[in-house]
Amino acid sequence: MTSGIPDHVHVGKDGWLFLKTGTNDVLGQYERPEETTELVWAWRSLILTRARRLRAMGIPYRHVVAPDKLVIYDNHLDGIRIAPDASPAYRLVHSEPRLGHPLLRGPRALWADRQRRRLWRETCVDLVGPMRAARDAAELYCRTDTHWTFAGCHLAYGALCAACGARPVADLPERPHYANDHDGDLGGAFDPPRRAPSTTYLVQRDAVRSYASPIVAARERAGLLHTLHVGANVVYENARATDPRRVVLFGDSFSHVMPYMLTIQLAETFRELHFVWSTSLDWSYIERVRPDLVLTEVAERFMAQVPDDRFDLEAYVQSRYGAELAPG
Repeated sequence: MTSGIPDHVHVGKDGWLFLKTGTNDVLGQYERPEETTELVWAWRSLILTRARRLRAMGIPYRHVVAPDKLVIYDNHLDGIRIAPDASPAYRLVHSEPRLGHPLLRGPRALWADRQRRRLWRETCVDLVGPMRAARDAAELYCRTDTHWTFAGCHLAYGALCAACGARPVADLPERPHYANDHDGDLGGAFDPPRRAPSTTYLVQRDAVRSYASPIVAARERAGLLHTLHVGANVVYENARATDPRRVVLFGDSFSHVMPYMLTIQLAETFRELHFVWSTSLDWSYIERVRPDLVLTEVAERFMAQVPDDRFDLEAYVQSRYGAELAPG
């Protein structure tokens, strides 16, 4: 805690707080876009490689980036200016393949280019444009947190449903909810904490959690769900879902196992939903589950590191949580 302004926090207008530095140098990714060009291309290559491999398995794939609050609510910054089109999330969606001159490329190469463009357009889901367009109609991010509100999460949920041909559950915004004050991961860094009005939605109704990995169960019993991180794993089954597909979601804290984030909204939609907290894919998990659809979600600030997709969930959990889960 600190009585001043934490070094990693930017205090914007009207009580809006923003993450500006931290491990992934959030603001720097906007201020020095030329340094992230190769990073954006590495992500594009990774996503297309995933899409091709999953397509060969008969599994559609969609990827979404949860934008940094900086790019959505840059109108609330105070003394800082950014170029929205410098956002790695924006550049990822709108980048075009590096191609040679059409007259120097044969018909097969041109056909392959068209196929690659088509695969990219259907795989990568844009949230920057829709969120900037909707930012004045509702607060999509909590003023004192890096994460989105229910409204922001629900917008992302709708975009993912549209991208994978699912019908959104219409009454999610009408589910029980209550108002509270929230300090979050930014407001909580102040002493005393800075809080902002928030609304918590109790989304879960039809989905039943059929599996919680040992670390999820242990932290839940201890009232520490908010401390979960990479390696968390839950499964939901929903007998009342109108969409019969089995879905595996790899994501981070924007997807979270908390009963109001992206995971539960998708669990209310599909017959079976698996969530694995990881920015990398665990191919053995996918091969074992044989889902009808794979989704990946990553916070924009975590684009600073490109996953290698050699993630092994079981090995990771044993390495990170083995001592904590060992019998006392």
